Amino acid sequence: MKIAVISGSGAYPEILVRNARRFGVERVDVLAIRGSASRLVRSMADESVQFGMGEISTALDWIASRGYDGVVLAGQVSPISLFRTRFDEVTRRWLSEIGAKNAHSLFGKLVEKFEEKGVKVLPASYFMDDCIPGEGVLTERDFTDGERRDIEHAAKVAADMGLHDVGQTVLVKSGMVLAVEAFEGTNAAIRRAGSLGGRGAVVFKAARKGHDMRFDIPVVGLKTLKTMKRAGVTALGFQAGRIVVLEREKVVKFANRHSIAIAGIATDLPPAPLRP
Repeated sequence: MKIAVISGSGAYPEILVRNARRFGVERVDVLAIRGSASRLVRSMADESVQFGMGEISTALDWIASRGYDGVVLAGQVSPISLFRTRFDEVTRRWLSEIGAKNAHSLFGKLVEKFEEKGVKVLPASYFMDDCIPGEGVLTERDFTDGERRDIEHAAKVAADMGLHDVGQTVLVKSGMVLAVEAFEGTNAAIRRAGSLGGRGAVVFKAARKGHDMRFDIPVVGLKTLKTMKRAGVTALGFQAGRIVVLEREKVVKFANRHSIAIAGIATDLPPAPLRP
C-alpha cells in the first residue's frame, strides 16, 4: 500500500506516519503545509514536498499524478488561516460555491475535489489504534457525582450542536453551559469557559452523528490538558471509540499529576474505522 499524508501541525501526522509503517504500509509520502507541518514529519517520509495553504489545486494535481492508494488529512490547520490566506483562482472558485462555511462543508468540498481526480481520501482514524480509547476511566481519579452530571449534560448539548456543525466541544459548570466551541477551536473555547466560570467546569468532546471520519476527527492532546489546567477545568469526557487522544501516556500522566479526571463515555454511534 502507498499513501500520502497531508500534514498540518502537531504530533498527529508524526504518529500516523509511524503507525502506518508499523502496520505494514510500504510507502508513506508527506505533503507538508508550509508553516504548519513539522520538520520531523517531513524527515519521516519516503518523499516530502511543501505547499502553501493557498496552493490547494496544485497539491491536488501533484497527488493525483502519483497513483496513491489513498490520502490522509492529519494535523491541525488554524481556522483563521482560511481568512488570511491568498488562495489560487481555482480554490477561490470552489470556496465561492459553499454556502454555510464550517469544517464539514469546507473539508467536504476538498474531499469532493480529490474524488473528482480519482484520489481516495481515507479516514483520519486509520492506523491510530493506540490513540482512540474505548469506554472507561483513563486516570487515577474518576468523575465526582457533580462532574458526571455536568458531563452528561454537556454530551446532550454537544449532540444537538453537532446537528448544526457548530463545534465538537462543550463546557459546563454546575449545570450551566459556559462555552460551545465555534470557529475559534477547542483551546480557545476552554479558555473562554474558564474566564466566565472560574474553576470547576468540565469539558466534553464529541463527533457528531454521521461525522465523516475522513477529516476533522476530534482530537485532544497534552496542549488541551495544559489549557484545561490553566482554565481550572477539572474533568474531560469524550465519546468512546470516536476521539483521538494524542500522546496518551503523557496526557494521562499530566492529568494524574493535576487531579484531572478523564473518561470515555459509551455511545450508540459507530466507532472510528481503523483499517482499510
